[in-house]
Amino acid sequence: MLEAVLASGSKAEVVQAAARQAGEWLTDGPQSERIGPYLRRVVSRAPAAGASDIAAVRAYARAAAPAVAALAPAFRAEILDRASAAATANRDDLARLLALELGKPLKDGLGEIDRVADTFAVCAAEARQIGGENLPVAGWARGVGTTAFTYRAPVGVALAITPFNAPANLLAHKLGASFAAGNTTIVKAPPQAPGISTAIVALLLESGMPAEAVQLLHGDGRVGAELCAAEEVGVISFTGSGATGNAVARAAGAKRLVLELGGNAATIVCDDADIAEAAKVCARTGYTNSGQSCISVQRVYVQRPKYEEFLEHFTREVAALTVGDPLDPGTDVGSMVDEDAAERVVRWSAEAAAGGGRVVLGGERDGATASPTIVADPPAGASVVTDEVFGALVAVLPFDDFAGVVARCNESRFGLQAGLFTRDIGRAIAAWRDLQVGGLVVNGSSNYRLDHVPFGGVKDSGFGRESPHCMIEDYTTVKTLMLRGASLWGGRP
Repeated sequence: MLEAVLASGSKAEVVQAAARQAGEWLTDGPQSERIGPYLRRVVSRAPAAGASDIAAVRAYARAAAPAVAALAPAFRAEILDRASAAATANRDDLARLLALELGKPLKDGLGEIDRVADTFAVCAAEARQIGGENLPVAGWARGVGTTAFTYRAPVGVALAITPFNAPANLLAHKLGASFAAGNTTIVKAPPQAPGISTAIVALLLESGMPAEAVQLLHGDGRVGAELCAAEEVGVISFTGSGATGNAVARAAGAKRLVLELGGNAATIVCDDADIAEAAKVCARTGYTNSGQSCISVQRVYVQRPKYEEFLEHFTREVAALTVGDPLDPGTDVGSMVDEDAAERVVRWSAEAAAGGGRVVLGGERDGATASPTIVADPPAGASVVTDEVFGALVAVLPFDDFAGVVARCNESRFGLQAGLFTRDIGRAIAAWRDLQVGGLVVNGSSNYRLDHVPFGGVKDSGFGRESPHCMIEDYTTVKTLMLRGASLWGGRP
């Protein structure tokens, strides 16, 4: 079931064409409506999957898996390369969809679609590299006279559950890598982004991806839970909240899992850093997509001698951000996903202020648009310090010694990615070693990602690594062949 209908936007024809191509499981049941958080009106509709739709998709995926596995890697790579080019050709329309459904500013949406194109290109390159090994078994006495090989075989059926905050690029990661590995993929789209999810799948189908390679379902958590428990599914890739990730793991049972469960990202600014540049980078990356990113700058720890200087620069940079219509090319900060999310920013900033922190900027909202908020020196137990804000709020805190701030960062139950501004290579190496995170960005904020580089966390931020190369390893299984009596080497001389 692939269909989603846009209430406005130029991608409706593509979406409907894709539905005709691969919509074996179109439902006549109820439709869900997505109300654009900035426009405050219906911008897209999608059919909600029922029990019969889920059963049909499971059966179809199981039957389709051998055909997809039989496709030559070169053929898969060609399709992914064409999809990369198609994403670039359609970037304006796709970015507009992101703005309509999610309130994401056009400049952020265009950047996301550029990453979609890059991700498909990287998936194509990785598809061409899938192979195996000739194992050195003759190095041990019992292996003499035997030749052994391995190759990476598709798991069969993959399940991709995508989030609302980067629905295009994270779908490209999950579906692109799964197809590169030779799997058929069931996609469970986020309810907040049915149109863009359908458009990305449509783009792949129009680029030549066989209908057998993908089935897209719309619906709520019940749909996801049933798919996680499905015996046909061999591997699950999920991006979302920790609570939902735990539910995914419980429902999945003994299946392969890649879970990216969010963060509470810290960036450390040392006294030897370029303070003005660090403030500019943190301002730019703390409020992109209204802070709705798992690695968005949330906590900035500044060495005390430079704390006031940083706060002054940072406040000036944040105040200069343009807040407003996500369809306006000049907008830096659009709306959040819904009014509840924006209210969380307001509520948590007020809580921090009540505990002794200072709201330097923001702390207000208009509907789903939260004004960029800065909280200076909140108490250690405030939600803006301990929990994931996932919104347009950055807390700025002073620190004295480097070992102490690393320990403070590690007090978080999350451990996805961190940033560090310093000219001291010793500090950089110590932070890389001692910070309990999956990745560290030096002379950059926590909010920086290259789509071909391993990405993932520790602790409550999940496990497994995303990037096409790492995901293909999770989406495949190693199969071994041993040939007894056939070897380049004999026994003893």
